[in-house]
Amino acid sequence: MKHREKSILNRFVPVTDWIRNYNYPDFQNDLRAGLTVGVILIPQSMAYALLAGLPPTYGLYASVIPLMIYAIFGTSRQLSIGPVAIISILIATGVSGIAEQGSEQYIAIVLGIALMVGATQFLMGLSRLGFLMNFLSNPVLSGFTSAAAFIIGFSQAGNLLGIDLEGSKYVIVVIADIYQNIGQIHLPTFALGLGSLVLILIIQKIRPKLPAHLIAVVLSTFAVWLFGLHEMGVGITGDVGSGFPTPALPALFDIPFWNILPTVLAVAFLGFTQSVALAKAMTGPETDYKVDSNQELFSLGLANMIGSVFNAYPVAGSFSRTAVNSENDAKSPVSLLISALLVLLMLLFFTSFIYYLPNAVLAAIIITAVPGLIELGEVRFLLRVRKRELALMMITFFATLLLGILEGIGVGVLISLVIVIHRSTYPNIVMLGRIPETDTYRDLNRYPEALTQTNTIIVRVDAALYFANIPYFKEQLEKLELESGKKLNQIIIDAIGINEVDASAVQGIKDLVSSYKERDIKVIFTGVKGPVRDMFQRSGLDDTIGPERFYVDINEAVESLTDEKEEESHLV
Repeated sequence: MKHREKSILNRFVPVTDWIRNYNYPDFQNDLRAGLTVGVILIPQSMAYALLAGLPPTYGLYASVIPLMIYAIFGTSRQLSIGPVAIISILIATGVSGIAEQGSEQYIAIVLGIALMVGATQFLMGLSRLGFLMNFLSNPVLSGFTSAAAFIIGFSQAGNLLGIDLEGSKYVIVVIADIYQNIGQIHLPTFALGLGSLVLILIIQKIRPKLPAHLIAVVLSTFAVWLFGLHEMGVGITGDVGSGFPTPALPALFDIPFWNILPTVLAVAFLGFTQSVALAKAMTGPETDYKVDSNQELFSLGLANMIGSVFNAYPVAGSFSRTAVNSENDAKSPVSLLISALLVLLMLLFFTSFIYYLPNAVLAAIIITAVPGLIELGEVRFLLRVRKRELALMMITFFATLLLGILEGIGVGVLISLVIVIHRSTYPNIVMLGRIPETDTYRDLNRYPEALTQTNTIIVRVDAALYFANIPYFKEQLEKLELESGKKLNQIIIDAIGINEVDASAVQGIKDLVSSYKERDIKVIFTGVKGPVRDMFQRSGLDDTIGPERFYVDINEAVESLTDEKEEESHLV
């Protein structure tokens, strides 16, 4: 009993598992990784808060408590969570039409969304709904993130150019607005933003291990203070106050629930999907732990719920910071704790340094993240191996660009579900033959030299049978019989690929067997799995077919046939 309680504790509080073997060399690695990620996290989190329509300090708030919670309850030891670009743009898109960005109402709604996102993820984790991430395919996710990259980039055009643009979720509208206001570009702001952008790219190219974002922030902030650029119209962060926010539960009563529900669901689902995909990408044969999707939902939910009480907006796994964490050989979530402590020190003692931080450099930081979100590699891969899925990616990409963030990912998920339904409705059903000089039976379309029986066809079904595909199953059997050109005495159905049958499928098979009996054709089943055979017996289908007509494999069934000879296949 004691061992069982311990295993349950390890499962729901993973820190109790890995901490037992934690040692000083591991801490040295985690300290290096945590400080490196923290140095990147401070400017990134402020930039992403700005992208979300929030004051920059809210990005810092989101980089403390959520990281500490995940370090205790998360299953990944390299995943770096916190503010990310995709979630930030989802927040801005979903809330901007309800309240003015940066206003008290806007902030209250965003914090309410964080609480509801956390509750949604938490309940999904308790309900073990981690499998739902499988419905967001790679092509859909790639198409969405690639389009979102353009939306994210153009959303910062106003801050980079120093002009007031009407916020829009449509890239075309933003481009048109830039064109109309091109003459209003504020040159000092543009020079500072462009200079920061170029500086970041150069440092990342020639010295990738240096904290390029932090260097740009320090230099640009110093330049604003030294030359008084804020007095020339350069937008700055201004007075943000110091200290850590007093815990307070977000007020949900004044929040337009139905208006923000799509945003809540999109952020909860996408944040979890991105985080788990990243966490699993960090594991391999050499790692001694596994990422539990349901526990990840549980831990992210707790991080977002508890974080919202401390003014944190929704967080998820970060592509760039997770890569840096892994490259610095982080051994455990202690690296997250160190990053969070570094941000906390910034909030408590050094917020005065943020006063002269220009918005243009935050825009530059966001824009430098855009190329990493554009999935050109996925386009090349799908073009080579699966053009239909490339079409799905392109549909999601253009739907996101033309319709908006939430609508685009909705279209992609909907099309993915249609594809899943279509594939299960029209499963792979093929006629088999024996490869000469072997006991192996394969698809005749792929192995035309395979041998068949004189008056028998052998058919394999590669899917569960249920109400939606049983009519297609019957049609395919008729089609394959005609293609064989044989006068059938029996048909052998290889059921090794049938994992499940429902009541409609059982009734359909009964009707099929009865119609074959009327034509004096025997129906023989091979490789029927236990649960399927149980269903056959409970429904009486076993007796309809005849218990003697069930065999372990195709060879056994063929050997039982009389007056049958092998011949070369001659499909018509």
